[in-house]
Amino acid sequence: MRPGVLNPRTVAAFLHDILASAIAWSVAFLLRFNFYIPAEFQTTLWNTVGWVILTHALLFWPLGLYRGIWRYASLHDLRRILIAVALAAVSVPALLVLLRVSDPVPRSVFALSPMLLLLIMGGSRLAYRAWKERYVIGLSKLDAKPVLVLGAGSAAVSLLKELAPSREWRVVGLLDDKPTRLGREMNGIPILGTIETLPLETARLGVAHAIIVMPEATHQARRRAVDLCAEAGVTALTVPAFDDLVAGKVTVSQIRGVELDDLLGRDPVDLDTSGLTALLGGRCVMVTGAGGSIGSELCRQVMRFHPARLVLFEQSEFALYRIDQELSALGSATEVVPLVGDSKDESRVVEVMLRYRPEVVFHAAAYKHVPLMEVGNGWEAIRNNVLGTLVMAESASRAGVSKFVLISTDKAVNPVNVMGATKRLAEMVCQAQQGRNGTKFVMVRFGNVLGSAGSVIPKFREQIARGGPVTVTHPEITRYFMSIPEASQLVLQAGFMGKGGEIFVLDMGEPVKIADLARDLIRLSGLTPEDVPIQFTGLRPGEKLFEELLADGEHTLPTPHPKLRIARAIEIDGEWLEQLRVWLKDSAPLDDEAVRSALEQWVSDYRRASHGQ
Repeated sequence: MRPGVLNPRTVAAFLHDILASAIAWSVAFLLRFNFYIPAEFQTTLWNTVGWVILTHALLFWPLGLYRGIWRYASLHDLRRILIAVALAAVSVPALLVLLRVSDPVPRSVFALSPMLLLLIMGGSRLAYRAWKERYVIGLSKLDAKPVLVLGAGSAAVSLLKELAPSREWRVVGLLDDKPTRLGREMNGIPILGTIETLPLETARLGVAHAIIVMPEATHQARRRAVDLCAEAGVTALTVPAFDDLVAGKVTVSQIRGVELDDLLGRDPVDLDTSGLTALLGGRCVMVTGAGGSIGSELCRQVMRFHPARLVLFEQSEFALYRIDQELSALGSATEVVPLVGDSKDESRVVEVMLRYRPEVVFHAAAYKHVPLMEVGNGWEAIRNNVLGTLVMAESASRAGVSKFVLISTDKAVNPVNVMGATKRLAEMVCQAQQGRNGTKFVMVRFGNVLGSAGSVIPKFREQIARGGPVTVTHPEITRYFMSIPEASQLVLQAGFMGKGGEIFVLDMGEPVKIADLARDLIRLSGLTPEDVPIQFTGLRPGEKLFEELLADGEHTLPTPHPKLRIARAIEIDGEWLEQLRVWLKDSAPLDDEAVRSALEQWVSDYRRASHGQ
């Protein structure tokens, strides 16, 4: 509706309330005189009712009683009505006494009229809402899917309220493990039993979906609920995580499928927001590999702390375009600068560093795929992961960067593959740079991240969609996993805490068997391992059964943050760095065998793995 044009429903609501004021005034007279009004007081009634209507009209409209929608009448609307009626209860007698429009009005009428008006105005709104919800919404729910809700806490209360008008879902019952809640009701929905009774209740009620509403529960409790859903043959859904609800990013009604993050379970990261604001706020920050899985999430996390400028440095044109469009759409005051460039290209890197003078650099650009780097691409892995880091680190020192954070990997620990060995060399490059100028170099190691480019999760999903088989290299192969946002947040936290020269090790939790991960994904897809078989194919080139987070001879020190520890590795001298620089810049391309031989010389704890073992 155009501004300035009255909504017919608003006018109708206003006329309803004005009529209600006249009715309340008249009924108050009737009650005062036991439904027989003497003639002289009938005259008083008729002489005063017009002034009563006028007074209420002048008060009700400016007080905003007609901004709300009757269908969604709430306590907030009732509070407005109470205030308006209270003001009218004071204004009406004052006006009548001041103007002397009639004989005195009985005092009991002044007391009864506001109470009657409050009942009429509030009651009509609530009655209209009840009618709408019971009949209009009730009819719309005839085709809604019946669903059970697992959990009867505060989040479940919010969910029931938000699903009440839903045409898609019809909640038929709740299940909860607290004995004090059993047999009771929540928003008119019965709490039928414990979560263990899910298979029985789904069969009895003909339910095909269950919503897990336990955002504060442990991942073990969520896994148990998902297992019960699988046992009952129903689709498991869930609500957003508790920290997302508190942050206001989502609402509880944004129901989604259960993801691996819900089952693996990680506590929310506690960030030092004031420290990170001091590190990043109002400054120029640069992220290399800005279009990758980790790089793009780092950009999103950095934007939360309002840097003056964020420089996106990325080799892939499409990846750069995508993250630039996403960040630019945020409408932030931060200047986003998308730059195409290769971290090995020294002239380009120096030109960018000197032009924009970043104060903090996050170096996430790297080749990370183990089998690809192991066969046919070993020399490119050295150039990109080691030479690229050397160029970025030296350019950062020359440009006066305050802090340089290298994204490393658990595969750099006792490396058995080319990728891991090159990332260990990159760590050593940064260690050797520490103390040469004012730049502080910080390294951060972590394991696999869920859903990153090249990870097993997208591959498994594609294989499940095709009907299988899901290919796992070995029944006992395990990996550490965390979510991309958690990894990025901990990188930021380590970057803030680092004093220079440290290798931070992230708390990756417990290692997860890849075969169990595959089974979880199959189950979350509504299938069973019988429907989609798992096939073991043997270890790939350069692949280890188990990953480590600490190398031999290293030790860790605790930090104030519970998810971060510091690994103290061997010190690297400047002479070693000069020799490495000469070799990287002057050496001709090497074949895979020569690459491995060279890495054995440069990385003392590198032990090449036999392919396929």
